[in-house]
Amino acid sequence: MATDFRKEISSKNEGEGSKSAAKAYNKDQQAFVTSGKVDAAAEKARKAIDGDEKDELKAAEAKGRAHSHGEDPALGKKPAKH
Repeated sequence: MATDFRKEISSKNEGEGSKSAAKAYNKDQQAFVTSGKVDAAAEKARKAIDGDEKDELKAAEAKGRAHSHGEDPALGKKPAKH
């Protein structure tokens, strides 16, 4: 069951990086993981990728990648030692 994060948002603008939306997202993700539905969802995704939706999904991925600025260079770096 998805959390309506709008109920958790106060009337003030939270700016970039909404803490209440992140909290609601994390809560919903944890609920999904503990629901026991992960394997079924993964199998459904696997069938979609290998089945009739394959071309449509590849086109959607290509469209999304076209808007990308590439991978974050920081992802491949090791954290600096202090």
